[in-house]
Amino acid sequence: MSDLLVKLYDLPASAPLLEQLAESGIRVRRALASEKTIVTRWVSEQFTDGWSCECEIAFSRQPIACTVATHEKSLLGFSCHGVICPDFLGPIGVLPEWRRHHVGKALLLASLEALRAQGYAYAIIGGAGPVGFFEKSVGAMLIAGSEPGIYRGVLKERASP
Repeated sequence: MSDLLVKLYDLPASAPLLEQLAESGIRVRRALASEKTIVTRWVSEQFTDGWSCECEIAFSRQPIACTVATHEKSLLGFSCHGVICPDFLGPIGVLPEWRRHHVGKALLLASLEALRAQGYAYAIIGGAGPVGFFEKSVGAMLIAGSEPGIYRGVLKERASP
């Protein structure tokens, strides 16, 4: 999977989307330190251990670099930034049943806005899966020759004999 580049100075406004989600009882916010175990366990169960490891690093940042989407005290999705590299976004994940409710876009915008607030003009979405989603949501552009990028040579668990 290739990396994508996003112009942070040209992001769409997030407020209308966040208000719309709030009317449906969905809240998008920075995670709290006391939620670390809950969030990282959930990420491991719903996605991968690798993403859970990256999420743990996001909790070690000040301010915390993990954003969560919740509904009635249940996690719907998460997004991290500044984990693999300072200007990188990811991982980001949303439960399948909530992917058509714009939860992913809200998480994406919240994390990108956090990177912009840190002074970055551009962000990189590392190893982007659903490229079309990122292109449509924030005008992300493919970075030529970026596969496998920063994840080149990453360790994988070996299958048991």
